[in-house]
Amino acid sequence: MKLTVLGCSGSLPGPTSAASAYLVEADGARIVVDLGNGGLRELQRHVDYEGLDGVEAVLISHLHPDHFMDLCGYYVALRYGPKRPRRRVPVWGPANTAERLTTAYGEVPDPGMSEEFDFHAYPDEEFDVGPLTVRVARVAHPVPAYAIRLEHAGRALVYSGDTGPTPALAELARGADLFLCESAFREGDDNPPDLHMTGRQAGEHAAEAGVSRLVITHVPPWGDPEHAVTEARAVYDGPVQAASPGATWEV
Repeated sequence: MKLTVLGCSGSLPGPTSAASAYLVEADGARIVVDLGNGGLRELQRHVDYEGLDGVEAVLISHLHPDHFMDLCGYYVALRYGPKRPRRRVPVWGPANTAERLTTAYGEVPDPGMSEEFDFHAYPDEEFDVGPLTVRVARVAHPVPAYAIRLEHAGRALVYSGDTGPTPALAELARGADLFLCESAFREGDDNPPDLHMTGRQAGEHAAEAGVSRLVITHVPPWGDPEHAVTEARAVYDGPVQAASPGATWEV
């Protein structure tokens, strides 16, 4: 698998990065994981308008705008772009994804966006998306939110989505080759519970899960990714890096 960071700014787009959006490629298939504000712009560096219907699937961690809002632009590209799509693009997410997206765009509920997207709610069991096996776990956030595990050819990539500390995340990340983990908060601040994690907490989850590599993401524009990396290194012995737009990793 190849992971490309399309956007990694936490909570809103920043001056140098789109909000959360990632591209995972395996055996010629492209899977988009989250598509927050500005993510569609970066996706077009890899997939042109005529290829957008060829994306294997979009996986949405939760329905806060910085993780899904550019699906509205994706819908416009599919509906009004240079050619009629050959297929509906599968979109996996929380149970109310279709309704929430339709409301955000201002579209009528029927047919909503169902002619462009093929919506699926996350199941309890693992499922396949092209060559990848996908498993999700509910994590700690004010709205229904999921961490996502992608497996291919004996390798595993885990994305935390947005979450406070939770054993469910460490369990999902167990033995992963790359752990892409949010670190929106700083140690020592008056951080509300069940919302986000600090770099230290990301490192603790990485250590508990025994992952091979930790990549820090979802640091807000007013934060410092390298500070989050330093926090994580205090409790996790493996390699730690901060995500940046355009960065890639082979998993």
